[in-house]
Amino acid sequence: MLDLGFVSAIFADKSFEEVINFASANGFKCVEIMCWPKGKAERRYAGVTHIDVDDFNAEKINSYLQKKGVYISALGYYPNPMDEDLEKRNIYVNHIKKVISAAKALDIPVVNTFIGRHKTKNLTENIALFKEIWPAIIQHAENNQIKIGIENCPMYFTNDEWPAGKNIATNPAVWQQLFDLSHSTYLGLNYDPSHMIWQQIDYLAPLKNFSDRIFHIHLKDAKFHKEKYDLVGPFATPLEYHDPKLPGRGDVNWLDFFEQIKKYVRKSGPVIIEFEDKYFEKSEELIVKGLLETRDFLNKYL
Repeated sequence: MLDLGFVSAIFADKSFEEVINFASANGFKCVEIMCWPKGKAERRYAGVTHIDVDDFNAEKINSYLQKKGVYISALGYYPNPMDEDLEKRNIYVNHIKKVISAAKALDIPVVNTFIGRHKTKNLTENIALFKEIWPAIIQHAENNQIKIGIENCPMYFTNDEWPAGKNIATNPAVWQQLFDLSHSTYLGLNYDPSHMIWQQIDYLAPLKNFSDRIFHIHLKDAKFHKEKYDLVGPFATPLEYHDPKLPGRGDVNWLDFFEQIKKYVRKSGPVIIEFEDKYFEKSEELIVKGLLETRDFLNKYL
């Protein structure tokens, strides 16, 4: 049986305890907990801190989780660790390492993040930069026996992320390069089918082809608007021709998706709703409505 949960980022204004209370009261078995540094968010869904990895009590957190019957699927922190600004890059890399250390202290097996991207360099140059920056992060993960789940989101949606986004780990060809270069079984995927939909890539094939590298799963949908795409083409900013949606409101065939998960990836463990649907973000009431409707929709597949 797969365990349904959600990403805590959608409850940015709630405390850790309030997030866990909501999960417990509404039949969610797990939560991916956001661990951004304390401070102002730089973009939507960023800057959320439900566990401050600079100041936390592991015993207290685990005791509260046990009391509420909820577990943490992963710790999440999604910056650009290959940012062209060296000062920002160092902050991001150091904080990823802190999150990994916190996961070890909390006995949480996975930390989710992005590989990142230097926006003025091409893919070949970014792969070379990966070889400079990431070995130390991966070694830290290995030392702590924590797996790193890289979300396959290009982080390219609008003009401020032009020309190619902030994460190179967007497709199977690049994933394979990164895995081959890392020489580590601790680097894998936080797999999200929605990002394959709008890139027009088969979203089911990776569940078979990268089954041993899928450490965490995000459940998010996407609506691809072919009529809009035909007007603007592949070089437009992606939100011009697609919308992120809650599961069941886009183009993912969830019956097929879960059949492939159970066949190739695992039959039990966490699957996490990533809440990115502007229609349902207009109020807390709508957020709760969207989460509960999505819970009911997905439960029939678990």
